[in-house]
Amino acid sequence: MEKRLNRSDLMFSLAFLLMLVIAIGAFFYGVKVGTDRAEAGRASEEAVEAAAATPEPNAYQQQDLVSFYHTVFLSYREFQNDWLDAQNKWLSDSTADRSAALKQLAKTARHKYDAIKGVYVAPVSPQLKSAQTNYMKSLKLFEEGFSGLASSANEGSAQSALDKIEADSYYKEGLKFALTGQKEYFGSMLKWAEAVNADIPSDVDGLNVISIADWKDLPLVVKLKASSDFMTEQAALTDYLPHDLAAKVDQFIASGQAEKRKIKSFNAIADLLISTEAVTSGYFNEVKSRFYASEQLPQLPFFSSGK
Repeated sequence: MEKRLNRSDLMFSLAFLLMLVIAIGAFFYGVKVGTDRAEAGRASEEAVEAAAATPEPNAYQQQDLVSFYHTVFLSYREFQNDWLDAQNKWLSDSTADRSAALKQLAKTARHKYDAIKGVYVAPVSPQLKSAQTNYMKSLKLFEEGFSGLASSANEGSAQSALDKIEADSYYKEGLKFALTGQKEYFGSMLKWAEAVNADIPSDVDGLNVISIADWKDLPLVVKLKASSDFMTEQAALTDYLPHDLAAKVDQFIASGQAEKRKIKSFNAIADLLISTEAVTSGYFNEVKSRFYASEQLPQLPFFSSGK
């Protein structure tokens, strides 16, 4: 006759089976959690390694210089060209409405300021970023100055109106920031050149005296930096650019004029050329093939013929 399990034996058996099921489930759950954590750890390590293997974007790449040219530099230059055209019109046409012209120029400055403000310039290239800021400051100051002077611009002669504008504190500060922006843009080109060619010197300053012998040995991109430094110090708004000045200096030396006049430095030649208005816009491209056929420059539109 079979022995029947009493109630306590049955409960014990059920409890044992339940504990066994729980233990097995806990074991497999622990294995899964451990596996997931290990995989997550490996994924995290791989992500860190991938991040470490991906270099930070290089500063002053050619595409950055080109982008800056189209989005910042050109916006500012379009305003400046409008202002230079207005000056020429005033001096050639005594009936020109100078007041209306200044009001329009103030609006243009505001429009160009807004356009440049919306441009993203990567902070990895701090000189380009600073150039953007300085161009914006210049446009803001030109807007303020022209707006304030518009009401009296038709009084007196065109030359007296221009003299008043050039003496205005807003205008003078705006000019300083514009030239600083240009200086920083050309300084960024030198930074680009240093990355491309480790032999490019970076310690040349156009405010220091550069002998003609030293000037001749400089790469073109360094001459451009020295020329932009010099133009900033001159504090004059011109339609020509640093490469036009550098090219005119090289032509002056090559023609024998420097030796004939016993001029011994780039600085003295540049000062003479600027003071006599001998530098013209686009001159660089007129002599580019003659003087700079083997020189390396970033591929920017104003270094190309017809730009």
